[in-house]
Amino acid sequence: MRFCSACGQSVDHTIPAGDNRPRYCCAGCGTIHYQNPRMVLGTVPVWGEQVLLCRRAIEPRYGFWTLPAGFMENGESTHEGAHRETIEEAGAQIEMGDPFSILDVPHVDQVHMFFLAKVLNEQFDPGPESLEARLFSEADIPWDQIAFPTVTHTLRWFFEDRRAGQWRLHTQTLRYDRRPRA
Repeated sequence: MRFCSACGQSVDHTIPAGDNRPRYCCAGCGTIHYQNPRMVLGTVPVWGEQVLLCRRAIEPRYGFWTLPAGFMENGESTHEGAHRETIEEAGAQIEMGDPFSILDVPHVDQVHMFFLAKVLNEQFDPGPESLEARLFSEADIPWDQIAFPTVTHTLRWFFEDRRAGQWRLHTQTLRYDRRPRA
């Protein structure tokens, strides 16, 4: 950040009085610009023994498979955001279930949260962010083509819980350095 969104003056990256972290601070109007992690919300949509995945039509990870998910919008709950993203990315009609996984991803300033969901029919109408939406059995999941580690972890936990016959909330922090992938 170089300029204050409130008054247009240049900002300094400094620790404001009473704080303990550097923030972008405007000397002109006194605004402190807080930058906080973003929520990524999605579902694990289930149809019988299969899970619905979407093939990405956007970067990052164009062409790779993911659970339907995306950024939370202002004015919505986590539940509402996960439901909206499933409709937008997969065009799937679902019944929302309980929270299933929460993964902290500090290196990209994100928190990923997935809910269980029941797919209500096999009609899918992927939106512009998805090349296709398709059901996969566990044996057919293209594990080497999964877009993000949070999705891999969530899918593995899902199949482990299903085999155990017991659903639980999974949490984990994924730590990586900030170097770009090769």
